[in-house]
Amino acid sequence: MITTEQNEKLRGWFAGRLPDDLFESLAEVTVDREEITVVGRIPEPKLAEGASDAEKAAALKARVQEFRERTREERVAVAREAEHRFRRKVSWGVECGTERALFTHVAAPVMTRLRQPEREVLDTLVEAGVARSRSDALAWCVRLVQRNTDDWLADLRTSLEHVRRVRSQGPDTAPEETADDEE
Repeated sequence: MITTEQNEKLRGWFAGRLPDDLFESLAEVTVDREEITVVGRIPEPKLAEGASDAEKAAALKARVQEFRERTREERVAVAREAEHRFRRKVSWGVECGTERALFTHVAAPVMTRLRQPEREVLDTLVEAGVARSRSDALAWCVRLVQRNTDDWLADLRTSLEHVRRVRSQGPDTAPEETADDEE
């Protein structure tokens, strides 16, 4: 897992490297072992007063699509540089009004061993039509846990960061003495 300081440095690099007019603001930079996801806020389209919800939703989707197409070359250039520098794929997304869209992102395989009761949970989700496969069912379960435990996960990540800081401040470990060293 990446430390808070490393994440701040990444965010700073992207804030300094991105063209000033690409986003209104840099909303989020998230990183894991495989991927860096950069999400920026873009301006909402201007609509006539009293526009319907359907018109607003269509305008937001169109603005996101227009941004994606117009900025592709700039984003690809930054991504190439970042991928070389940080050895991770870069994915992009935007927030526009109430719309949040990720353009491309890595779907990394994760191997796991499950006992029969756990497999039965996945098989039930598949049989009920909630998921197409065990893999989809497992991803669904992860999203459900993520959605319902955001505060708990945030506390856990903060605790892990504290443990890393304490470890880094500890004494260097000296190699153990051997019988040969005592002579």
